[in-house]
Amino acid sequence: MSHLQILQQREEEFTRLRRQIHQHPELGFEEQRTGDIIADLLQKWGYEVHRGLAKTGVVGTLKNGGGKKIIGLRADMDALPIHEENTHGWCSKIDGKFHGCGHDGHTTILLATAQRLAETRNFNGTLRVIFQPAEELLYGGRVMLDDGLFDLFPCDMIFGLHNMPKMKTGEFYFREGSTMASSDTIHIHIQGVGGHGAMPESGIDATLVACHITIALQSIVSRNVSPLDQAVVTVGCIQSGNAPNVVNGKALMKLTVRTLKPEVRELVCRRISEMAQAQANSFGATATIEHINGCPPLINGHEATRFAREVATELFGEEKVHTAPPLMGSEDFAFMLEANPNGNYCFVGNGDEPGACMVHNPLYDFNDEIIVPAAAYWCALTEKYLR
Repeated sequence: MSHLQILQQREEEFTRLRRQIHQHPELGFEEQRTGDIIADLLQKWGYEVHRGLAKTGVVGTLKNGGGKKIIGLRADMDALPIHEENTHGWCSKIDGKFHGCGHDGHTTILLATAQRLAETRNFNGTLRVIFQPAEELLYGGRVMLDDGLFDLFPCDMIFGLHNMPKMKTGEFYFREGSTMASSDTIHIHIQGVGGHGAMPESGIDATLVACHITIALQSIVSRNVSPLDQAVVTVGCIQSGNAPNVVNGKALMKLTVRTLKPEVRELVCRRISEMAQAQANSFGATATIEHINGCPPLINGHEATRFAREVATELFGEEKVHTAPPLMGSEDFAFMLEANPNGNYCFVGNGDEPGACMVHNPLYDFNDEIIVPAAAYWCALTEKYLR
């Protein structure tokens, strides 16, 4: 029987596992319970298990035969600080924490894959299964690398996937090159001079400076970035004072920046700094730029993407394999692809029914129907690469 047929027979088992993880969500770097479940199962199935990378990360290694090739498969484990608003029987039991992005499903997909490949061992080489914490913080992948992921557990090729609402259930979407945007969180600290609201000439209004900077920043995408490229600059927060009759001497702006190319990312971040400082100086104020964190754009390797797409097409047919559009959302698997460009990150449709919730929505629900096809894809991918 094929992997797909065997996995279909176990669909109920995998669904129970996914829902169990869903009921006990854990935020980034806190995934101890989830890690315990993963490690126990991997050890039971014969994997060599390593724990502790990025605090709660789990890496399982399964070797078979004398082959030298090594493939890595990665899933994320963490939840979001969101209150779930669904009413089904497997809702989160922890108030304010919710698997609102489907990482419980991604973890289950990789576990289903790991179990099946451990049974068949129809490959010649080494399989790494990588369970990563803190993707939602957009630096769990970076911390795993800093802790020596690819030094301790080298991979020739590495693959990841994500469920995606608004795409057809169980169908696959691939893209070569730039696929998901970088993400940079930037704070701009404005220092003016405080004063009385009735005598504004006696101060330097940091609130006014922040407003002018906000307007000026909107010109970066339209006038500094090529129309053939994509970028987003969003000022999501301005904090300045709390009284109506005060000229505020300080203001804080919080920005998110998204781009699809490293060179565009560098350009936009540089122009934000230049423009904020110039605007502040024109008012006699100062602007200090603080880069809080950043994640590079996710760039899929051409060879790895073609290989992955070929595997999916052989397994499911051309009608269920598509070209994905670029997305301005971000994903910290980008750090792993930056360290090892020979890899691919694809999307598996979570359902395109009218009214389907996007991820990060309190009513989002992972579609358990995609566990089996996604796991079958990863089984086929592993066996073909490690033939």
